[in-house]
Amino acid sequence: MAGEIPDLVAEVRAGTGKGAARAARRNGMVPGVVYGGDAEPLAIQLPFNALLKSLKQGRFLATLFNLKVEGQEDVRVICRSVQRDVVKDLPTHVDFLRLRRTTRVNLHIPVEFINHAAAPGLKRGGVLTVVRADVDLSVVAGDIPEHIYVDLTGKQIGDTITISQVELPEGVKPTIERDFVIANITAPSGLQASAEDEAEGEEA
Repeated sequence: MAGEIPDLVAEVRAGTGKGAARAARRNGMVPGVVYGGDAEPLAIQLPFNALLKSLKQGRFLATLFNLKVEGQEDVRVICRSVQRDVVKDLPTHVDFLRLRRTTRVNLHIPVEFINHAAAPGLKRGGVLTVVRADVDLSVVAGDIPEHIYVDLTGKQIGDTITISQVELPEGVKPTIERDFVIANITAPSGLQASAEDEAEGEEA
């Protein structure tokens, strides 16, 4: 289970409606709401600078957060929408969905490659070319893997590693149906050049 779910710190927002939202923005906060999970919607506000930093890191809408609000129990949420100013493109409102532990959600899970020393292709000087550093997977909110592991044992130069070759944790499924490529082992540039020279010599 993942131990690196980032915290998102917010405050309860006093009042709702446009007036309260404008007041929050004047105070350097971004208004938002948390809904779902068999609980009443909760009006919140988040520090503008912290939210903007998270947005700039990318994949905000595909990241699971541990929402911390004073006086409330921590809850896992995922952002469902970010409203932005049409001129400045800055966040003006955010909506979060509460998740039960049994809720299935799509998240980007990092890929970690193991057993490099057991790959003959790498021992011969081959290069591991990573096509996807993370993979979009369907996971259960209560049991999110921190990584998926790709075993390089026995991999040779020219081998391609696809998602079907990866042993995924129980209950984890790719969101893409096709057998997409995660990485491949390519020949070092010097070996490629000599092979091309040999091919040209044979043609001549």
